[in-house]
Amino acid sequence: MVLGATLFSGCLFDRADRDGSGEGGETGNVTDGDYVPVKPVSPAGWPSIVWPKENPYTPAKDVLGRRLFFEPALSRTQNRACSWCHGALEAFADVHGDSMSFGVGSGTTTRNTPTLANLAFARTFFFDGRASTLEAQAFGPLYAANEMDMTGPEIVARLSADTTYIRLFAQAYGSGPITMERVTRALATYERTLISFRSPYDLWRAGDSAALSPSAKRGEALFRSAKAGCAECHVPPLFTDGGFHNIGLDSVPVDPGLGGITGRPEDMGRFKTPTLRNLTATKFYMHDARFRSLQRVLEHYNAGGFPQPPGAPSIRPLGLTSGEQDDLISFLEALTDTAFLQTAEYHFPNR
Repeated sequence: MVLGATLFSGCLFDRADRDGSGEGGETGNVTDGDYVPVKPVSPAGWPSIVWPKENPYTPAKDVLGRRLFFEPALSRTQNRACSWCHGALEAFADVHGDSMSFGVGSGTTTRNTPTLANLAFARTFFFDGRASTLEAQAFGPLYAANEMDMTGPEIVARLSADTTYIRLFAQAYGSGPITMERVTRALATYERTLISFRSPYDLWRAGDSAALSPSAKRGEALFRSAKAGCAECHVPPLFTDGGFHNIGLDSVPVDPGLGGITGRPEDMGRFKTPTLRNLTATKFYMHDARFRSLQRVLEHYNAGGFPQPPGAPSIRPLGLTSGEQDDLISFLEALTDTAFLQTAEYHFPNR
């Protein structure tokens, strides 16, 4: 399967990038077996993808980043890759059906593993926002003792002893040694290509009136209404505002969230708004994975949650009927991009 397909109003992927990285690597068409790297372009009506000046897209970095993403040698025990927690069939969210992900040894993550889809449009990363770029985000799981438990020198040593990676790094960056900066830039390049935009909702927005069921259409109207208020934070088309909110999960925050980074009392218990796209491909909801179904999520919002300090979103009892909740779930299910999920086998590299 080739991802460079023409959909809706135009081509969503450019076959060849001519920007160049300024790093001496190859900038023309590069392939890796069946994988044909393509530079994503924002779908019509979406925000622009802003590639960092110091890390513009090149096909060679895309190819390298994909290999690194699925590379278990980046973990201490050499059996955990980025894809271990971010499974392609689960929209690059947790793959194992557990509330938290398992790292090396007996380590577990402290928060639910979020999807990587559409992070090309994000400006902050992690539920607590502690990273401002995808490049910076990559260091977190690589170095965390409960995840991949590695150090920069160890990663560089392993990759530098592998002839495949020697070739791929030279292809991506030209001369010079393998460095962690180059590792994280390649990973971020690949992750920015993971764009999900072909759900039934998107087809409906593009003019296919039959793409949504009557229930989903009612749910979409309710989603945008003042009664439900979902779109206040889950803003289409990304279905996130990129902000941080306390939604009344606890009377006293168990996890400080953004407050653990800023130290400000008003930020305690605030977490980044997750996207609602591809929710049916994931198994747990909220930063701590406390809810195991969309019905439980809606029950929380309908009840209103615990009272929160000034500045928090208007979390209040909604008074939704059971039928209205069913319609909202139908709409949320229509945000699942089956085409995105079905490309999963295409993402796995062959050595």
